[in-house]
Amino acid sequence: MPVNLSIKNVPDEIAEHLRSRATRNHRSLQGELLAIIEEVVAVQKTLDPMGLLEKVRSLGLRTPRESRSMVREDRDAR
Repeated sequence: MPVNLSIKNVPDEIAEHLRSRATRNHRSLQGELLAIIEEVVAVQKTLDPMGLLEKVRSLGLRTPRESRSMVREDRDAR
C-alpha cells in the first residue's frame, strides 16, 4: 500500500532548485521528488563495482585511471 511522505522545513534554495528541476523534467514537484527517490533506491539495489564504474563513465565523470591527464590539465591551466 502506498505511503504518504512529508518533508518539513525545506530551505528556500533547495525548494526552488527542486521546482526548477521538476519544470525542466515536465513534472510536478511531487512527481520529481518521487522520481529522485525511485532512482536512488534502484541504484542502491543493483549497483555493484562494475555497475558503479559504468554509471560514472555514462555521466562523463573521470576515473582514477585518468588522474595523470587530470593533474596535467590542472597544472597547464595555471
